[in-house]
Amino acid sequence: MKFLEYTPLDSINDFLSHVNLGECTIKGKLEAYSCKHIGVDRKLSFSLEQEFLDYLGKSSDSDSPSSVEFLSSRSSRKTMIYLILTLSHMYPDYDFSAVHAHQFFREERWDSFRLIFDTYMFEAAKEWIEVNGGSPLLESLYKAIDEVVKLAECEIYSYNPDSDGDPFLERGAIWSFNFFFYNRKLKRVVSFRCCCLSKLAAEGFLTDELCDEEDGDIFDDMDI
Repeated sequence: MKFLEYTPLDSINDFLSHVNLGECTIKGKLEAYSCKHIGVDRKLSFSLEQEFLDYLGKSSDSDSPSSVEFLSSRSSRKTMIYLILTLSHMYPDYDFSAVHAHQFFREERWDSFRLIFDTYMFEAAKEWIEVNGGSPLLESLYKAIDEVVKLAECEIYSYNPDSDGDPFLERGAIWSFNFFFYNRKLKRVVSFRCCCLSKLAAEGFLTDELCDEEDGDIFDDMDI
């Protein structure tokens, strides 16, 4: 997967890098990737494919029929591999298991994405208008993503992992969402992730760190 730089994404990323909403902060980012293999992608793709095939070979009645049916399709497995490769490039220090990760992907429609966006980004959208004027945030987001991957041709996936397997989750997170827009013809993926962080939790985290440092200083001067 090769990271792609697109100017239309820049203004939205600049805005979403830090949206101050008083007691909380919203952080978000758009990233575009080509599905062309680079570096260790080919080796990782083979490993993920083998993991899926092993899962299918060992599947039983207790496994989700829809999951087994989905992964039985080579095209579906290829899509999952591209999405997991995208995750791996976004978070290179995190080891994504193919079978574990694919369970948290769900195909969506633009309407369901818009509903989630309107619900969670209502205040951020108001801030966007105050700062930038012109087109609403969602409309600007649509145009930017459309320019990169042509939304009418895209498959849209949400990614909602459990807390133990969520590399997106930051301390003090109130909510987060993660979407991927995949154009099979263009072989491109745009990821969009957002989270809302409590400032109180962040301040508590800093206080804990300072206390730990102070305790360390005290013990440094003691003979043990």
